Amino acid sequence: MKLVTVFLTICLFSRVSFGQSNNNILHLVTNKMNLYGYANSKGKVIVPFGKYRMCFTKKFDRLAIVDTGDGLVGIDRKENVLFKIFIFDNGPDQPSNGLFRIVEDGKIGYADLNGKIIIQPKYDCAYPFKNGKAEVGIGCKTKTEGEHTMWEDGEWHTIDKKGNRIK
Repeated sequence: MKLVTVFLTICLFSRVSFGQSNNNILHLVTNKMNLYGYANSKGKVIVPFGKYRMCFTKKFDRLAIVDTGDGLVGIDRKENVLFKIFIFDNGPDQPSNGLFRIVEDGKIGYADLNGKIIIQPKYDCAYPFKNGKAEVGIGCKTKTEGEHTMWEDGEWHTIDKKGNRIK
């Protein structure tokens, strides 16, 4: 199940090419030891094999999702860490309506596929966007049942993609 989730996530993030020239895009490559790296269109390795434990973005233009060993993060082309990625089902949160969840100091927010934070992390609980709306909670708690977790209690609201509350 874990490998299926990782494979599907890699496929999902690989569909994002950001509309730039293919000459500028780095491509995910692996070596014989199954270490990940990124190479340019000429095959020159730019991000060395093994620098990141795992890479989830197949085509790296502006944003790549990588595992540093200390968690999943979004990095820019200079390999600056932009934010930590919300982990869902053993992999990075999948984009929904062009946004995915990020975390900072235990709070959840949203970023876009270009690596821009759209809604600052301020929610204790937050679901993915669907039809331009997301359910978010303040003061909610995580409840664990076996290997599954769920959110309960707290004050819940619906927000739009700008973070405005919808009544």
